[in-house]
Amino acid sequence: MQYHKTPSVIFFGTPEFSLPALDALSKAEVSIPLVVTAPDRPKGRGLNLTPPPVKNFALSLGLKVFQPEKLKDTETIKAILDYKPDVLVVVAYGKLIPPELFQAVPFGALNIHPSLLPKYRGQAPIQRAILAGEEVTGVTIMLIDEGLDSGPVLASKTIPIKPFEIAGELSERLAREGAELLVETLGMWLRGSITPKPQNHSEATFAPAIQKEETKIDWNRSGRDVINLCRAFDPTPGAYTMFKGKRIKCFGAKKASVNFPDSEPGKVVGISEDGLLVCAGDGDIVSLGFLQLEGKKRLPANEFVKGMPSIIGSRLGE
Repeated sequence: MQYHKTPSVIFFGTPEFSLPALDALSKAEVSIPLVVTAPDRPKGRGLNLTPPPVKNFALSLGLKVFQPEKLKDTETIKAILDYKPDVLVVVAYGKLIPPELFQAVPFGALNIHPSLLPKYRGQAPIQRAILAGEEVTGVTIMLIDEGLDSGPVLASKTIPIKPFEIAGELSERLAREGAELLVETLGMWLRGSITPKPQNHSEATFAPAIQKEETKIDWNRSGRDVINLCRAFDPTPGAYTMFKGKRIKCFGAKKASVNFPDSEPGKVVGISEDGLLVCAGDGDIVSLGFLQLEGKKRLPANEFVKGMPSIIGSRLGE
């Protein structure tokens, strides 16, 4: 990007998804005087204080990091605006940007959203798209306003969802595509060569945060629904089923090419080279490539069955 002056960009982001965008901006012709991210949080069994991914990456780039507990605090807003940014860039920061902040910046706040807005506004657009069986999604660069992902669109890119692609893989692809589109769009926005396009709010759909109860497999559902559930929650939090009172997370779900007529939903009908074979509600057989017993590590299905042979012929979900 080339400008009469080097634009000053303050970056807001927290998880892994944010890293490609910060990396791309660090290589562009912009100044990043500050990176704003979430505070360190206790994590793991030892509850050790752990920095968010963006903090570690920003420090590795030699950037200054700011971790306010509250973003709406007057002193916090003043501390950020004291850097006199030309524009804010927000990528999965985790908190709403207050109007007092984005309205005080000459070029506002740009956001990468991993869907084709106005579809899938909210916290879990990637998981919700996979759950719905979508074959296409995308990334949108939008201007932040006071609503939830409702601001005018500056650019978007359509991206196909690969067959059996899991949420983790799709998230990585969308993060990379979004980062590339962000740098391109930011340059045009600062040069005044983009006209923001209002969203059609009547076409909006929403992608609320995933609730724990949604991750349990209902074997009465179709094989397609079970497979999409496993894909949507891989690698985290993991779709699960119950067996003898124990929770088993299920990964690598695909439709098996075998049939077992009259099998009841949840019945484990065998094991193949593709995985543990389980009957779904529509009669489809789902193969589970990997399983993880609570408190244990994820194992290939054939290894898992060696430690729990009684699962063959049993019914899951009870």
